[in-house]
Amino acid sequence: MADVTVAHALAAEAYVYGYPLVYELTVAGAFVRKGIGPLPPTPFNTFAHARKLADHHDSFVSVDNDTVHSVAQLDLSGGPLLLHVPDSGGAYYALQFVDAWTNNFAYVGTRATGTAEGRWLIAPPGWAGSEPEGVRGVVDAPTAVVSVVGRWACDGPEDLPRVRALQDALTIHAVDGAVHPTGLPTPEPGVPDALGFFEKLRVWLADFPPAPADAAYQERFQPLGLLEEGPSPYASPDPALAKALKDGFVQGRDRVGQAARPSADAVPGEAVTGGTAPGEWQLDPHAHDYNLDHFGVGTHDSPQWKAADREESYLLRAVAARSALWGSHGYESVSAQVFTDSEGGRLNGSKAYTLRFEQPPPVESFWSMTMYDTPDHYLVANPIGRYTIGDRTPGLVHADDGSLTLHIQQDRPDDPAEAANWLPAPPGDFRPMARLYVPKAPVLDGSYRLPPIELRRG
Repeated sequence: MADVTVAHALAAEAYVYGYPLVYELTVAGAFVRKGIGPLPPTPFNTFAHARKLADHHDSFVSVDNDTVHSVAQLDLSGGPLLLHVPDSGGAYYALQFVDAWTNNFAYVGTRATGTAEGRWLIAPPGWAGSEPEGVRGVVDAPTAVVSVVGRWACDGPEDLPRVRALQDALTIHAVDGAVHPTGLPTPEPGVPDALGFFEKLRVWLADFPPAPADAAYQERFQPLGLLEEGPSPYASPDPALAKALKDGFVQGRDRVGQAARPSADAVPGEAVTGGTAPGEWQLDPHAHDYNLDHFGVGTHDSPQWKAADREESYLLRAVAARSALWGSHGYESVSAQVFTDSEGGRLNGSKAYTLRFEQPPPVESFWSMTMYDTPDHYLVANPIGRYTIGDRTPGLVHADDGSLTLHIQQDRPDDPAEAANWLPAPPGDFRPMARLYVPKAPVLDGSYRLPPIELRRG
């Protein structure tokens, strides 16, 4: 390499640009081989289903207790697929379509398409066939591999039979019954581990090209060998190139890590930023606005939901992949977290708190508050088995003026009305998370703010 410093900086840019592709496809491959959390290993073009609500036995960071998941990895290389969705009877559900670059490009479900039964054709890139009779529409996939992330609202263990029946009625199959997917391309063996990221990126760039505007941008990475076809340039690289790639990897990784703060502790589906004042909830409905090119069924193709600068969107996309993979657009759902009370004190189970809603959070579907310990951010074991409280919780007690006060503490309140509104806390530090499903405009434009948690004295 003629200029190692320039190559080093270029490699850091390539890391930021390519990290979402590498991470998404790495997760997709792991899902097929090993499964993820409660979802078992499942072949391409088949749904895997979680069959219960998460509880304190699930050591999965910030897992939600509102929905039960159904996830499929699709390989469209053999042709289009037919998706059948059941009638949910008005209950909330969402199927979120995520391409290989982590762009949310379509939604099917309550908000997007309603809750009636129907069939949808999922078409691969460049498909020019005729849609079968009886389909409600076509979901055009930008890449040949797609993640479908399904979430079914579940009102508690007693509601699981209903949800399981819906999961069983959710199917996907080939149009002609003879699809032969190719799976993920395999990086070349023999590449040093230190260069493995760039080898994956090289191979997957060739099979999963981005939008034309992004393809023009990635031409800048030609000097790094990322656009080379055939034998890998990283099996026996020039020492100067190898050093530039290794140093650029570290610099790019650090850049994404820095940009992810203060949401560095977030997890898949839980993008949060901001929130610096005492007791302020961290919420960002625009954390997944990096899709600028592919807007299909159920998406909003408007400037409000697109990052203003394409190159800046690459960092936004990398941060979301690192800290909130498979998080949805804000108009589908948002989450918010808080670590301090209104006085700036760290939330801790040795104290008692209240959270008063003068009016319920403005949502079209439902809202909830879930308790997690820190630093693990796991669900908290408690004597009543309540991990989440919200507008679907039976027996909540409202004041005469319609307000709702939640009581957040370790021990059960003595007062029956307070006990009805109790969200159990762990003995040590904790972090609650609010989830708002199909939030209304005041949430999205920032005019509505979640109230701070107040320390209860006396």
